[in-house]
This record gives sequence, C-alpha cells and structure tokens, in this order.
Amino acid sequence: MKNTFKVMLVALLMAVSTAAVAQAIPQNAGAKGGTAVYSLPVTSVTFTVEAVREDFIAGPYAEYAKKYMGSEARTSNGVSYYLKSIKMVPYLEADPAIRIAVNLKKAGAMEGFMQLCSQGLVVAADSYTGKEQTWRFPSLAGNDAFAGKDVENNLSTATTTLYKSVKTAHGYDKVAVSQSQVVEKSAEKKAAETAATIFRLRSMRMAIVTGDTDATYSGEAMDAAIKELMRMEDEYMSMFYGTTVESVQTMNFDVVPQAGRRDHKYVAFRLSDTEGLVPVSDLSGRPIVLDLELDDKVDAPAVSAKGDVIYYRVPRTATARVYDGAQLLLQTRIPMYQFGEMLSFPL
Repeated sequence: MKNTFKVMLVALLMAVSTAAVAQAIPQNAGAKGGTAVYSLPVTSVTFTVEAVREDFIAGPYAEYAKKYMGSEARTSNGVSYYLKSIKMVPYLEADPAIRIAVNLKKAGAMEGFMQLCSQGLVVAADSYTGKEQTWRFPSLAGNDAFAGKDVENNLSTATTTLYKSVKTAHGYDKVAVSQSQVVEKSAEKKAAETAATIFRLRSMRMAIVTGDTDATYSGEAMDAAIKELMRMEDEYMSMFYGTTVESVQTMNFDVVPQAGRRDHKYVAFRLSDTEGLVPVSDLSGRPIVLDLELDDKVDAPAVSAKGDVIYYRVPRTATARVYDGAQLLLQTRIPMYQFGEMLSFPL
C-alpha cells in the first residue's frame, strides 16, 4: 500500500504543472543536475528518563531490634526502582517515505525555499537529530555497608573455670583453676552494646539541650554538638534498621508516531522491578504510555497553485500525555508534522 501511495503521489505532483519546480522522486532514483533534494518533516518524541534504584541492606542486628530498641526491623535485603524524572522533547526528522527534487535556479526560488526551511516546514533529505544515549549506575552497595560501625571491638575476654587433681595426704582432691581466653563476641552481645550507646547518645543530647551539663554550649557550638550526636545515633541505628543506597539510571527512548492509526497510544518504555529502565520489547517491565490526542482538524480555504511551486507540510497539534498506569505523569502540546497536510507554496 505504501508503494501504491508513492506512485499516486508522484503522478499527482507530475500532473500539477509540467513547469513545476518540485517533483517527488522514488527512493532509489537520483536527482538531475542543478536540483536539490529535500524531504517533508516528521516529529519524533524523545524521552530522557531517570530512574532511581534503591538497594536496602538489612542491619546485622535486625533480629534484636524488637528486644533492645522496642520496634520491629526489616530483616531481608531488597531492591526497588522508582521514576525520578521524565523529560519529553519533540524533534524534527526527514520523512523517509517522501523525497522531493526542486530546481532552485529560477529567480526567487532560493529565497522562498529558505523561508520554508527556517520554519521547519521542509527539511534536508538527510536530517537527523542525533541524541546522546547513556546508561549509568554508580557502584552499588556491597556487603560491607556496616563495616566499622560497631561500638566496641569484636573480641571479649571469657573466664573459664577448670579443675585439676592435686595429690594430698588424703588422696587426690579437685582444685578449681580460673582460665581467661579471648573469644569473639556474640551478635546479641554486640547488639546490646550498640543499643546502650544509642540511649547514651540520646541522654547526652537531651543534657546539652536542657543545659544539664558541666560544659556550656551556645550558638554554633550547640548546633554542631547536637548534629554530631544525631549523626552518630543514625549510624548506630542503621545497625538495627538497615541502610538504603541509591543509584541513578539515565536512558533515552524515542517514539515516532505513525499516521493512519485509529488510536495514538504508544508504549514509550518500560520500568522493570528487577532491571529498572528497559525497552518496549522487554515485557518484564510495566509500560509507560504516550497518549496523543489530535486537535480538531481545521478546514483551510482551498488555494490553487499555478506555475512553479514547492511542496511543504503543515503540522497538526496534539496534546501529549504520559501515563504510568492510571497516573498522569506529564502533559504538553506538540506540533506533529506527520498528521498535518501537504500543501504547495508558489514561487
């Protein structure tokens, strides 16, 4: 059907006037000497999307949070994604379906052609707005997120009572002997020490705020002391309630709306729970949809072009909405050239 349309279009343009300046040419046909080849514009929509990956790492003392801190803590690691920002930008590209050869040697032809170019109504045959493609994730959280946050060292001294036999006048008697050795602390013992430190920091902060201290804090000194105590408390609290590390993924996605469709809903990209931003073909992600609502078509007065003409395309405006399910993320108006009319401009 597309080839039939090309043939009809060529026949139509050839029949307008034998002296016409512009003529549509087939894709594989070269232009004659002294002519320039141009195309009609189409609008593509580029989405620059940022998604945030959250890596939650459970605290090493999470199972003791209820006992020592009074509330439950999440005990398993997890990864989640959410959209941070979406930027939607329209671009003009050359319509690959239509190429037109024009003779610009005649008087006034160049001036009129350049006016249409500056307005974007015609574009160069090889026009393409190249855009940078990026994929980025900073280093993700490792297993050492809590390294160095323990309150005390990892070792403790344990005393063990042993018995040895000692020969006496009455025979052999058992004598108790104490033996000390260095052992690794249990996780619960370290959790108890961390909880005690947290409550001690809270008491110190309260004492500074109420003035119940031997030292006097005021102004910037009080503010700095309180902030440092809060920082230390947050660090120790993460040993129970875990920590979250964020990294940002940035990608570009292009959508080229097609004329002739009944509806104009396009899946722009997808967001996967395990991979983040993924292309349309990856069905593991939920779709982010671009919905185009075309404005009512306005009937322009008929203008008969006689003699030398240049063909151009006038855009039709559409309201573009971006949805994540039922949630509206973005809305704006975009001129869409592929939905507009092809007209002629007399030279």
